[in-house]
Amino acid sequence: MSRPPPGGPPGPDPFTHPSQQAGPQRYYDNEDDQYDRRREYGSEGSFDPYAHKMRDTDTESEVDVYGQRYTPSAESLMNGRTGASTPTGTFTDYGPSGAKHPYPAWTPERQIPLSTEEIEDIFLDLTQKFGFQRDSMRNQFDFLMHMLDSRASRMTPGQALLTLHADYIGGENANYRKWYFAAQLDLDDAIGQVNNPGLNRLRSVRNPQGAPKTGSAKSLDSALTRWRTAMNGMSQYDRLRQIALWLLCWGEAAQIRFMSECLCFIFKCADDYYRSPECQNRMEPVPEGLYLRSVVKPLYRFIRDQGYEVSEGKFVRREKDHEDIIGYDDINQLFWYPRVLATRLVDVPAPRRFMQFDRVDWQRSIFKNFFEKRTAWHMLVNFNRIWVLHISLFWFYTAYNSPSVYTDPLLEKPTAAMHWSATALGGAVATLIMIAATLAEYSYLPTTWHHTSHLTGRLFALLICLAVTAGPTVYIVIVDDRNSTSSIPLIIALVQLAISIVLTLAFSIIPSGRMFGDRVTGKSRKYLASQTFTASYPQLEGTARTASLGLWIIIFLCKFVESYFFLTLSFRDPIHAMAHMEIHQCQDKYFGTALCLNHAKFTLALMYVMDLSLFFLDTFLWYVIWNTVFSIGRSFSIGLSIWTPWKDMYTRLPKRIYSKILATSDMEVKYKPKVLVSQIWNAVVISMYREHLLSIDHVQRLLYHQVQAGPDGRRTLRAPPFFTSQNDPKFKGEFFPPNSEAERRMSFFAQSLTISCPTPLPVDAMPTFTVLVPHYSEKILLSLREIIREEDHSRVTLLEYLKQLHPLEWDNFVKDTKILAEEANYNGPNPFSGTVDEKTAGKTDDIPFYTIGFKSAAPEYTLRTRIWASLRAQTLYRTVSGMMNYSKALKLLYRVENPEVVQMFGGNADRLERELERMARRKFKFVVSMQRYAKFNPEEKENVEFLLRAYPDLQIAYLDEEPARKEGGEPRLFSTLIDGHSEFIPETGKRRPKFRIELPGNPILGDGKSDNQNHAIIFYRGEYLQLIDANQDHYLEECLKIRSVLGEFEEFRMSTQSPYAPLGTRSSRRHPFPSLALATGKEQTFGTLTHRGLAWIGGRLHYGHPDLLNATFMITRGGVSKAQKGLHLNEDIFAGMTAFGRGGRIKHVEYYQCGKGRDLGFGTILNFQTKLGNGMGEQLLSREYYYLGTQLPIDRFLTFYYAHPGFQVNNIMVMITVQLFIFTMVFLGTMNQQLQICQYTADGNFLGGQDGCYNLFPVFDWIKHCIISIFLVFFIAFLPLFLQELSERGTGRAIARLGKQFLSASFVFEIFSTQIYSQSIMSNLTFGGARYIATGRGFATSRLSFAILFSRFSGPSIYMGMRTLLLLLYVTMTLWIPHLIYFWFNIIALCVAPFLFNPHQFAVADFVIDYREYLRWMSRGNSRSHANSWVGYCRLSRTQVTGFKKKRLGHPSEKLSSDQPRAGIRAIIWSEIVFPLIFAVLFTIAYMFVKSFADSNGQFGPSALVRIGVIALGPIVFNAAVLITLFLVSLFLGPMLDSCCARFGSVIAGIAHFLAVLGMIGFFEFLWFLELWDARNAVLGLIAVVAIQRWVLKILISLFLSREFKHDETNRAWWTGKWYGRGLGSHVMSQPAREFVVKIIELSLWSSDFLIGHLLLFMLSLPMIVPYADRLHSTMLFWLRPSKQIRAPLYSVKQKKQRRNIVFKYGIIYIAVLGLFIALIGGPFIFRSHIDFDCQICKNL
Repeated sequence: MSRPPPGGPPGPDPFTHPSQQAGPQRYYDNEDDQYDRRREYGSEGSFDPYAHKMRDTDTESEVDVYGQRYTPSAESLMNGRTGASTPTGTFTDYGPSGAKHPYPAWTPERQIPLSTEEIEDIFLDLTQKFGFQRDSMRNQFDFLMHMLDSRASRMTPGQALLTLHADYIGGENANYRKWYFAAQLDLDDAIGQVNNPGLNRLRSVRNPQGAPKTGSAKSLDSALTRWRTAMNGMSQYDRLRQIALWLLCWGEAAQIRFMSECLCFIFKCADDYYRSPECQNRMEPVPEGLYLRSVVKPLYRFIRDQGYEVSEGKFVRREKDHEDIIGYDDINQLFWYPRVLATRLVDVPAPRRFMQFDRVDWQRSIFKNFFEKRTAWHMLVNFNRIWVLHISLFWFYTAYNSPSVYTDPLLEKPTAAMHWSATALGGAVATLIMIAATLAEYSYLPTTWHHTSHLTGRLFALLICLAVTAGPTVYIVIVDDRNSTSSIPLIIALVQLAISIVLTLAFSIIPSGRMFGDRVTGKSRKYLASQTFTASYPQLEGTARTASLGLWIIIFLCKFVESYFFLTLSFRDPIHAMAHMEIHQCQDKYFGTALCLNHAKFTLALMYVMDLSLFFLDTFLWYVIWNTVFSIGRSFSIGLSIWTPWKDMYTRLPKRIYSKILATSDMEVKYKPKVLVSQIWNAVVISMYREHLLSIDHVQRLLYHQVQAGPDGRRTLRAPPFFTSQNDPKFKGEFFPPNSEAERRMSFFAQSLTISCPTPLPVDAMPTFTVLVPHYSEKILLSLREIIREEDHSRVTLLEYLKQLHPLEWDNFVKDTKILAEEANYNGPNPFSGTVDEKTAGKTDDIPFYTIGFKSAAPEYTLRTRIWASLRAQTLYRTVSGMMNYSKALKLLYRVENPEVVQMFGGNADRLERELERMARRKFKFVVSMQRYAKFNPEEKENVEFLLRAYPDLQIAYLDEEPARKEGGEPRLFSTLIDGHSEFIPETGKRRPKFRIELPGNPILGDGKSDNQNHAIIFYRGEYLQLIDANQDHYLEECLKIRSVLGEFEEFRMSTQSPYAPLGTRSSRRHPFPSLALATGKEQTFGTLTHRGLAWIGGRLHYGHPDLLNATFMITRGGVSKAQKGLHLNEDIFAGMTAFGRGGRIKHVEYYQCGKGRDLGFGTILNFQTKLGNGMGEQLLSREYYYLGTQLPIDRFLTFYYAHPGFQVNNIMVMITVQLFIFTMVFLGTMNQQLQICQYTADGNFLGGQDGCYNLFPVFDWIKHCIISIFLVFFIAFLPLFLQELSERGTGRAIARLGKQFLSASFVFEIFSTQIYSQSIMSNLTFGGARYIATGRGFATSRLSFAILFSRFSGPSIYMGMRTLLLLLYVTMTLWIPHLIYFWFNIIALCVAPFLFNPHQFAVADFVIDYREYLRWMSRGNSRSHANSWVGYCRLSRTQVTGFKKKRLGHPSEKLSSDQPRAGIRAIIWSEIVFPLIFAVLFTIAYMFVKSFADSNGQFGPSALVRIGVIALGPIVFNAAVLITLFLVSLFLGPMLDSCCARFGSVIAGIAHFLAVLGMIGFFEFLWFLELWDARNAVLGLIAVVAIQRWVLKILISLFLSREFKHDETNRAWWTGKWYGRGLGSHVMSQPAREFVVKIIELSLWSSDFLIGHLLLFMLSLPMIVPYADRLHSTMLFWLRPSKQIRAPLYSVKQKKQRRNIVFKYGIIYIAVLGLFIALIGGPFIFRSHIDFDCQICKNL
């Protein structure tokens, strides 16, 4: 639709008030008006419509905020039209002499609805009306023109504009339209003119006289019809103006971009204001930057102040958790509902709302609407269906098979009515779970929030259900009589059972959001906003829906059958044996016989809980099995498997390249396919050669060659034998190096083309897309120093390591370098010439090449080695060079598919290359968001310049900072864009920015990455966006498929009909498609196998890299990531969940891959898993999980749960199950130790003569069942990898891969990582403190010291492992069965895994040096502060409970402490007090039970409780006494001896620590003596002692310690006695008392850490007895043959001597300590018959 003719009426605008249409105020009605406005734009008036309110605290000038304006880059846009000082024309670098139009698809000859100049005028007019920044206007003008050019290249320009308007503003899937009706603004606009005449917008065109509205006119359907009519009747001019206004509002919105509906409201207010007479009558432009100051800054400041406060002139993080912070989602959701819409602005007439923005008091207007409380109850609320399904089913199964529990011991079995009624209580259990979930849900929603009303209704309904399901049981218990003949109780019981089953199924299947009042699909307008923005899930269709339902039906059928027969029936006999077991002939001094009589019942209760945990685990086991089967079946169906009937994959490759890579359907066939295919294939082969993956010999065999075709001189192309001789055994293995990267890539390329994919469009018709890479501090390019210097703790240089990893590629690189050197010899002076005589030059001449890659140190040669190493490390250079393959691919495809272009330029290669670059630049953009660029050091800046010179089209977005204009003001920050074409500013030496857009403040308010993406997102161009991390790679052959990948998006080929056409004729559009998931080459099973199945059944979310996104869909719904600090740690997943809830579908593409770099070091992987665990903990708190969990249909919910939170919850359940099992075994062990157990023959017959025995035989069988179940849960983790390898690489390689996994001790790693996952989630749910963890970009060669590994992993795993090891030791001594060997493996893995995966852990010299470092780490930090000491580690680990004092005193040691918020009291009570108390009580009960039996003389001993109390509390009291004594000593002697004895504090601390260890060992030996050297009792006593001490210490930390200082002055003051001069101020009186409590805690912990550390070292020293242990260990870790292994480091003579002395001295100490340990444990046991002394006190303990 073209623009209205000059001077004529614009036609009916349904968005315009009649007063505007009738009067003379027309906007842009004729050309004269336009150019008048443009002329006036230059003279900037000072009129400020908000002058009465605009007093900005930033102290900027009111008139022109941008007085000191940057001159834009010479190639910047709209330069000649905005008064910029650089007079150059627009797009000067495009094409020869600017001959090419910058937007070729938007040219007058294509009948465009609006010319580029007219569009520019719209932007100029909007800018002067609203005060947008000029650079922002230029940026958004270019943004829109690229978008129009992209769309118009594959459809008519008119249709391009129409569909773009439909996507942004008015279409069925436009977020603005959805918001307009969800927030009920149609009602606001339809009825508001009664009070506010300016509100009349959506008037029906047929009803202009203002006739009264009927009720139906106000209905949603009629409003939708009016909307569609209005949109259909709108002029193309108005459509473009609305898009431009939206983009301008979005372009400067900064943090508001995360709040899509808030942005919608701002746009609507701006749009209403623009149409008002007040706006149209104004001629003077408003000041530049007004929009930023009056609209964006107030909201930005509100958001910033939620998380930050000013302290000493700097912004510091507030100590507030999520439940106290009003975040982006809270603010955004307020704009969903008309009652709270934009802070009462809705009461103001619509045209005036925009002018009132600066008057809004955001502090009073905005409140929280979802409380992200840090509690595990979220898991009950969000996943209530999981708990109902499992716990209720467990009740049904177990209650039916536990009749003896609810039967009188005198009766054999219960009545039928009682049996069925007890079973039917499963329905009551389900109802109780739902009631608990509903009550917990109340605490997450504010009671003022209108959504809590449905919870009350649900609660009443659930209470009725509880009465129905539990009441009959009460009746039956009362009237039940075995002798009664009435059948009424039985009938009631059966009806109760039926109702219970129905209710349980209903609660399991129906989402709680749709229960007793449907929030999800209800027709009430009250729920429309919630439905629109949280429950518009894309529908699954056809086979996908069938597969989704089928998968879960199969999983649960298998689970129900297996659980009943394997778990429940095996549990029936143990229940029967123990239900009424009463243990006699035992009593306790204080508890009498109560303990013994109930011990069996207590043990049975533990067994029930244990069986329930297994009941949860086997569901996940079946999910893994069947999801793998479905996924592999899916791969067969799409042709991605070696077993599918695709013969001669390589033989058919040329035909597939022609049909799937090239846009052959749109080509004129002038050349033979072979000619076209040869160019593509040769380019791919040569690219691999340039990457040094192939040698020149391989290249010759792989290329198409021109050969003589006949005697007449004709030449023809000969296909490489690679395509023609695949079945000839002679050629096997000659084309690629075996098992090389080249083979992997080429086989994937060939295999991927067997899969069907969309037909590619011609290059000039394809959409434009952008790759966005966020960068913070990742390495850009490795320096020479970094690659040839040995790192600390590493035995190898980085270059040596890379040469070992990539020997063939290094060999090819060296050969290539030598060819260059020879060319240098022929073409000029030889830079390689040295002192060696040419006659003697031979192989020795090549040594420098093979060692470091060059002989001359000239930069051009050293740079080659640096690049070779950087391309194999995790550097930004690797990512940039990989992604720039898109540009190469597009140029190649354009040249191959358009031979006429080559002919047009004749032999002018430069002009041809410029034309190809123009096309590639038009279709592909690459932006790196380099947040810190302005603060880079010289080396980093030099590396960036190298990137820009190598890739001039690379764009870099960075934050530029200007100091505040006035003292006390805030610095001004700018989003700035440069590229390789930006010229240098002579005065500063910096590149001149293309765009420089002011921000309202510092944009980094969250964890960094999402804010970094957000500030740069305004610089993307085109329709699609690919998010890439700065450690990824890409390949030319994959980039060639980009057109097919973009073709997967459903709006890619749009209908030619108008999206606003009447419903009867409009073709239906499916849900928009926001994300396209691509496989990363390395993260194999997760990245490919799992996602393949998930995407098929609609369960895959967006995982950031390397997904392709529909950019318009994402940016209109809050951006590509979310950014609230801590909560959105996994920022991209949240954006995916938001998109999914708003109707976006996510596909998985099998035929396309990106490279992904992962450092394979143990510590890095563990960091990554900790980050994932922390992120999952935050996700569990979030509203997104709440919406998904309470609204998704059952099959989609189960898919979501088991693929995302369920995986992590399963890890928690696994570790809980392991501990529960050990606890249960301890209690069974106590019974087996003290009771006479009935014996049976091998046939199961009872042996006679066993009066008074206890039947535990069924229990032992049940134990074996449990161990097998737990083993399967761990083992099943390897199934997906095996089946993936089997289907894609064959049986042999699959078995080899699995064997390699086991020989690499991956099962140990699996167990350890499960613990890390579970611990990080539980820690996060308890204490919070989630932060972004840089997961490492290095290599796995560094050997870390024992002390570092101990401090890193003791909290997450080692402590728990050592405690469990004690329990297992007792179980082994009392209840030995061979199955326990598996548990020994598991528990030892928790303790030693970090050391097992430490390179060269078993090198003897390094081991002893480690021991020395461990002793020093334990003892330093008491005289002077040290960055790495046990004291510092201990203080840091307790700060998650205590928190830090906020005040900093300027001490150097404060830098050693990061900010750690104090945990909430609710979290502390449960995790630090209640649970440790439960463990202490459990193990004390077990010990007291064992000690309550008579001895051999028939005498009952003294109370075990007193004994265990003395042994547990004795060391703590002893430590307190030692500390008081030493405190007095240091207080009086310290100040006197300080001047002469610098180490006085260390000596005092050493004495205290030595005595503490002595006390702990002494009390253990005392316990052993009291137990008369009975190892079993001593170990059980030790278990109880450890549990009690742990609880006491946690009580002291939680309740008696105030906040920590950030420095370590108080620690040193305690030991040195010098309390003055420490800067403690008023705290100097209270700190000694606090430090006394701290030191009691520290001495106990130090003693235990000292003993645990030595136990670990003793365990680790065992493998060193094996010859060549270090060599074998290295083979296991690196999979390098001994001959290929990394050499030992070279030491100087002095270093060797020093190391020998250390090894000798500390080796003797270590052996002495080991001997002492053996003597303390073994000595008393051996000489127990000789150790006897009379101790009266001992007899009373």
